Amino acid sequence: MHRSGFVNIIGNPNVGKSTLMNALVGENLSIITSKAQTTRHRIMGIVNGEDFQIVYSDTPGILKPKYRLQNAMMDFVKGALSDADIILYVTDTVEKDTERNADVLEILKENQIPVIVIVNKIDISNQKALEEIVEKWHELLPKAKIIPTSAKEKFNLGAILSNILELLPQGEPFYPKDTLTDKTLRFFASEIIREKIMTQYNKEIPYCCQIEIESYKESENMDRISATIYVARDSQKAIVIGQKGMKIKEVGRLARLDMEEFLQKKVFLELYVKVLPDWRDSDKELKRFGYRQDQ
Repeated sequence: MHRSGFVNIIGNPNVGKSTLMNALVGENLSIITSKAQTTRHRIMGIVNGEDFQIVYSDTPGILKPKYRLQNAMMDFVKGALSDADIILYVTDTVEKDTERNADVLEILKENQIPVIVIVNKIDISNQKALEEIVEKWHELLPKAKIIPTSAKEKFNLGAILSNILELLPQGEPFYPKDTLTDKTLRFFASEIIREKIMTQYNKEIPYCCQIEIESYKESENMDRISATIYVARDSQKAIVIGQKGMKIKEVGRLARLDMEEFLQKKVFLELYVKVLPDWRDSDKELKRFGYRQDQ
């Protein structure tokens, strides 16, 4: 008897969804920073056993969209709500406001998809506070299983896996058993660069940048990658480049090191910065960058 299904991870920004998926999959597929809205795409990570296949999906944090890019990000969340076999709803011991997610919680209450609520970051809480949080989630989602977890410390991952396997439907694998993800090396290269931008710049810069891999040439000993960082305005371009090009050089250095670790080989990386006005509100550009499939 083989079990197979889609386990989709949703929740607010900064509750640890990407950290959780990386821990469950055992690979760093989703980039992680302390900033909100780090995840923009829906990213799959596939875990295979002899008699099961779990297809996890990391999704952007739930928010009220302010521009079309964010609308597209929320479309990924809507898709994850509709096509899941199991939903992991991730909250944490710090999060207080559940009102802004009232519509999502109502969907989870009404549909028949099994829900597991992951109360993350228990390493920064105490037992009494944790018990109160668990009780609150029992009231909000009475049918859901509640599992306290620390994704960062990899605590209680076994309990999550065992509960998923109990709920996973019977069926053949959706992907070949040696598949780890649905994303390409180009995608991961662009995400590594974007992660460095998220960590190296402040204010609006990380949210106005989009990475496009212009060329990716693989060889046995070294991959050669050329990438463009698009920004929305000329003033942002100057900030990204930095005085005498020092900022962009540091981004390239840090990204190259992570790429070499990820690929287990040498990488030659070239970065360019260009202005693409208002790309976050352009349906044409959002489709080009993979955020929209419907236009």
